[in-house]
Amino acid sequence: MDEDALSRDDVIGKVCLTRDTLATHPKGFSGWAHLTEVDPDEEVQGEIHLRLEVVPGTRACRLRCSVLEARDLAPKDWNGASDPFVRVRYNGRTQETSIVKKSRYPRWNETFEFELEEGAAEALCVEAWDWDLVSRNDFLGKVVFNVQRLRAAQQEEGWFRLQPDQSKSQRGEGNLGSLQLEVRLRDEMVLPSGCYQPLVQLLCREVKLGTQSPGQLILLIEETTSTECRQDVATTLLKLFLGQGLAKDFLDLLFQLELGRTSEANTLFRSNSLASKSMESFLKVAGMRYLHGVLGPIIDRVFEEKKYVELDPSKVEVKDVGCSGLHRPQTEAEVLEQSAQTLSAHLRALLSSLSRSVRACPAVVRATFRQLFRRVRERFPSAQDENVPFIAVTSFLCLRFISPAIMAPKLFHLRERHADARTSRTLLLLAKAVQNVGNMDTPASRAKEAWMEPLQPTVRQGVAQLKDFITKLVDIQEKEELDLQWALSLQAPPVKEGPLFIHRTKGKGPLMSSSFKKLHFSLTTEALSFAKTPSSKKSTLIKLAHIQAAEKVEEKSFGSSHVMQVIYTDDAGRSQTAYLQCKCVNELNQWLSALRKVSINNTGLLGSYHPGVFRGDKWSCCHQRDKTDLGCDKTRSRVTLQEWNDPLDHDLEAQLIYRHLLGVEATLREKHRQLSAGPEAGPVLTGPGGAPEDPVAQLLQVLQDLREAHRSSPADSPPSEPSRVLELQT
Repeated sequence: MDEDALSRDDVIGKVCLTRDTLATHPKGFSGWAHLTEVDPDEEVQGEIHLRLEVVPGTRACRLRCSVLEARDLAPKDWNGASDPFVRVRYNGRTQETSIVKKSRYPRWNETFEFELEEGAAEALCVEAWDWDLVSRNDFLGKVVFNVQRLRAAQQEEGWFRLQPDQSKSQRGEGNLGSLQLEVRLRDEMVLPSGCYQPLVQLLCREVKLGTQSPGQLILLIEETTSTECRQDVATTLLKLFLGQGLAKDFLDLLFQLELGRTSEANTLFRSNSLASKSMESFLKVAGMRYLHGVLGPIIDRVFEEKKYVELDPSKVEVKDVGCSGLHRPQTEAEVLEQSAQTLSAHLRALLSSLSRSVRACPAVVRATFRQLFRRVRERFPSAQDENVPFIAVTSFLCLRFISPAIMAPKLFHLRERHADARTSRTLLLLAKAVQNVGNMDTPASRAKEAWMEPLQPTVRQGVAQLKDFITKLVDIQEKEELDLQWALSLQAPPVKEGPLFIHRTKGKGPLMSSSFKKLHFSLTTEALSFAKTPSSKKSTLIKLAHIQAAEKVEEKSFGSSHVMQVIYTDDAGRSQTAYLQCKCVNELNQWLSALRKVSINNTGLLGSYHPGVFRGDKWSCCHQRDKTDLGCDKTRSRVTLQEWNDPLDHDLEAQLIYRHLLGVEATLREKHRQLSAGPEAGPVLTGPGGAPEDPVAQLLQVLQDLREAHRSSPADSPPSEPSRVLELQT
């Protein structure tokens, strides 16, 4: 799209990846895709409800087509709606329904009949159109049926997805530009929890045994994991053990394995090993809220100030800075001096914020850093390596967590938009300074970029501050760790919060967009509350257990495409609806996702809803006059966004680990064969009855059992049985 501030945005072109295309790339589609022109006849959406019957006639059988209703049709008119009608074509004859004005959820309930000729191969075509008084009608989609198949089945009824008209010749590609995309569709059948227990228990036992385990399953998983999927495997394992309360033990085992094969202190945790990737994931899962508290105010200040900052003399552009006096442009020396002062101020503010944050750091993060600090100090005990334990901590905290967040704050949810070029340069220089502090201001880090020298006094001071902070950070005892975890568990942090505009319907009065009122909303695991300002006293709007649906409202209802509705029951059991307007489509989807996640286990969730409003004496979406009428569109309670603060899904994580291990099963078998036959084969444990207990053999057996469980469970089982998870990453 091409953004226009005053008029509608213009379409440049599109890339369309079908589900079949994604299915042929199990590891994901990655590459450049040509933009093509957007043909209105291909831009269709929605479903149509049809009933098709073959009935006896006087001379021959007749084909009866009942056009019942449609939902979620494409909005083709300026008001965000359409004026749909349906055209039914068979064997040279065409019949049409009536036109339903201003609706994307029309109901027709009209029936047409055609005479069936014996042996006729012609298809039945049902097309939806948007009627226009002046210009040509707009195509809304079609469904084509094989009449011979219908004759055999005699009857068919259901919702059918409208398909585009692709009869036109394909236009040339490449002249509109290209998009570089990485898209992956994950389609998993998740079995009931009990099926995964043997796998989870086996992996947990390995972690608890640590380096004393005879099977070394974790080491084996690392050795059989390719570089390209190591991050995914690390994240899944980390979440699995986090859910079992063993994240600290899992990471401690990885630390020991890495230290065991590291001889040079300066190469410690510098590779993309399973330990490094798992620790990265751990900090993002367990420490993101902490990062926001420490780094958020500093990032906001950099964005708000928009100062020109540059330390590299070869990149200084005086014209970008402006004037220091009335008409005198700043000199290069003044630019460099002012930039050093600005960066030093930001660095001091960040280090000061970090120094004050010891108690705010999650107990499990502190305990993990304590283990890391101890293990490294035991491995490199000499006086010349006294900084190595500190550098081990900063290699994760600064180099792999804080610095990347500074350089790309949007990816760490610190800002809604990416920085412009000027702000990006400031953030990059600040990140470099943080890296120098994290490297304990070693001569090697100073030698890389000599022009960073003006920051040295602040960097040296920062090293002392950082060492003092780490000393306090890792000084946590078991009792204090448990007390902190308990205290933090009592504080229910908001799942989502921010400004929204609210309108609640009462009576039959008109609903106007001007009646929306701006308030600050906060969603927790207990309720959706609001207040006049973020610091004001909150009032509960909706109790979480009372939410029945959270869905979009169609654009024509309020003249905005960013309105959602929360359907809930009040304390008296009456159904109510709150209409909330967001500032943009991303904010709308984030709120919908958050509301659906926290209410997913509610008992009274609705299966359908009205995407319009009840205005006057009818619903604006489907024109039905009964206010209690069942909804004309289906709810999407399980369609959510994947976000950093999502609750853990133990069964899905176990399924993903199983899927990965299944992919490397042949390698695991070969490794097992080599280990069993080798001279350094470990001691043989015995299980109940004296049977040999080989962890790798047990793992291979567990994989076999899970494979059989998947084969025997149907894909369309009810939710209490296996459930299907579709996940699209773009």
